[in-house]
Amino acid sequence: MKQEVRGNVQGVAGGRAEEWKTPEPAGEDQPEASRVPHLDDHAALSRFGRYIGLSSMPGDREALRQGAETLGAPADVLADLDGLPEGVVFHTVTEIWAALGRGSAERMPRWPG
Repeated sequence: MKQEVRGNVQGVAGGRAEEWKTPEPAGEDQPEASRVPHLDDHAALSRFGRYIGLSSMPGDREALRQGAETLGAPADVLADLDGLPEGVVFHTVTEIWAALGRGSAERMPRWPG
């Protein structure tokens, strides 16, 4: 009996795990479970923010685009910056992201007027 519980007592590989405690893998038609929610959203924001220079902020659409061009931003980032409203000054990347409709409305900049 001592040999049978040795793995459980010492915590070494080979201990018997009860079958009902073992998690089942996702089915063929089920997506894989992820422990990090919205990982793609964070990756997209991080990629976008890479091309927004700190020297461009606070800045409006033209200043942000000029800074992004200097940093070698790809065409999709430049197109996003071109879609920003004219005359609005942005202070953070999250404000820009929210103005593009991809972030929280709480982080949107205040519009002039």
